[in-house]
Amino acid sequence: MEDNNPISPSGSQTQNPDGNLPSESDVSVDALARKVQESLSLAKRHKFWETQPVGQFKDLGDSSLPEGPIEPPTPLSEVKQEPYNLPNLYEWITCNMDSDEMCSEVYNLLSNNYVEDDENMFRFNYSKEFLRWALRPPGYFKSWHIGVRAKSSKKLVAFITGVPARVRARDSVVNMAEINFLCVHKKLRSKRLAPVMIKEVTRRVHLENIWQAAYTAGVVLPTPISTCQYWHRSLNPKKLIDVGFSRLGARMTMSRTIKLYKLPDSTATPGFRKMEPHDVPAVTRLLRKYLSQFLVAPDFDEDDVEHWLLPKVDVVDSYLVESPETHEITDFCSFYTLPSSILGNQNYSTLKAAYSYYNVSTTTPLLQLMNDALIVAKQKDYDVFNALDVMQNESFLKELKFGPGDGKLHYYLYNYRINHIMRPSELGLVLL
Repeated sequence: MEDNNPISPSGSQTQNPDGNLPSESDVSVDALARKVQESLSLAKRHKFWETQPVGQFKDLGDSSLPEGPIEPPTPLSEVKQEPYNLPNLYEWITCNMDSDEMCSEVYNLLSNNYVEDDENMFRFNYSKEFLRWALRPPGYFKSWHIGVRAKSSKKLVAFITGVPARVRARDSVVNMAEINFLCVHKKLRSKRLAPVMIKEVTRRVHLENIWQAAYTAGVVLPTPISTCQYWHRSLNPKKLIDVGFSRLGARMTMSRTIKLYKLPDSTATPGFRKMEPHDVPAVTRLLRKYLSQFLVAPDFDEDDVEHWLLPKVDVVDSYLVESPETHEITDFCSFYTLPSSILGNQNYSTLKAAYSYYNVSTTTPLLQLMNDALIVAKQKDYDVFNALDVMQNESFLKELKFGPGDGKLHYYLYNYRINHIMRPSELGLVLL
């Protein structure tokens, strides 16, 4: 429930003149086990998480522990009815994302204080339209959009959210909260607000009789169910190098680099077009069948697909392949828009990034489908196309000239145990 998707610049495109990418990304289970062992020395930092119903490092590899909920639900009458106590100068508020004024406050807090890369060169800049989309899916609870105000100035100084989701873990479909956007104002980082906020969102989730959650973080906490890597595909290499997102490869000139990343002017697949409202049932069927092969994946129905995947300008783009002969929908690809502010650069203020979302290939090779996605992203002036190595993404990353970034993204489940550290390719879930 901490920082979401890390931004991983510099070194993300270290290619040699032939355009070959670095060797396999280091995401084997052995490597993950080693990292977890190393992080045991960080256990002091995890006092809070050791009190929570999450997988603990000490239990890693203990197959005798049952899969599923770690703690049973509490009777609703026993769930704490009043909010947790905040330090005296602060108060809880519920953030109404329908209100333009409130939405602007949340946007300003996040755009000035949310996730930055390690070198403080880039900071996520989620748009207001994106926040409204991300926080108002079917069946959402306003009470799960939680803010903290300073009592004297009424300034919004912290934020955390949950949205409801059905997530399938192996054969069980579980009602969960997806927790996101935990953000504390930079000047208040020493106040230990984050644990109180996590406890408060947990309490509000429990009040709706939901006992499990999914979240991601760029840091290692007890205990990831999987660790994924970001990969980046340059669409505007000159700008990415100018702003320090990527570096010019050894023995590479700028003109050779631009040539290396050049894409065709138009898509290659016959019947490739933008998704429309009447496509929702067909896309839902395609997506459900595809996601059924993964260990952990969302359980989408038509309402979910309509909300999450119908195109919204500068928020989410979805394309599909309609067979010119049979008019059957055979393939699907999508990406969402998450720009970053470029900090301290004279010439550029925004990095326009597309993030791979859900992609399904049945007749069109995935490589060709994703190359078409890159082409439309380039046509729409994105600077970079990012993808995690989840699902079958690994099969196209190197071939399409993606380079591994510095950032890892750890996936977590709250109050749900899976006795198996998953390879990214076993994970069918993308959190925003």
